Amino acid sequence: MPFTLSQRSKDKMKGVDPRLVKVVEEAITLTEVDFGVTEGLRTEERQKELVSKGLSQTLKSKHLTGHAVDVVAFVDGKVTWEKEFYHKIANAMKKAADNQGTKIRWGGDFKSFFDGPHFELV
Repeated sequence: MPFTLSQRSKDKMKGVDPRLVKVVEEAITLTEVDFGVTEGLRTEERQKELVSKGLSQTLKSKHLTGHAVDVVAFVDGKVTWEKEFYHKIANAMKKAADNQGTKIRWGGDFKSFFDGPHFELV
């Protein structure tokens, strides 16, 4: 049975580039691991807060322009941050992006640090 996005996840994608929204919407039907969207478009204030807490490393995030989303994995209905599950979500996101001809980058592929929940348009 395929997973579906919650209304909360849909609401978190308000202001996100429609191409990325479509990738997320297809990926949820392809994924082996349930997920939800935790953040899409961010304000400058929110970005500064995340940088000050060490939860983001840049003030030039693609979240500020609606070109990125962060997700959370759910296993047996519970949140997990274990990397293996984000690799599976990334596989679904990359397949959906390929299907649609949309170029994305996964934060798990960043050279400087692992950001498994993060996906952005290229």
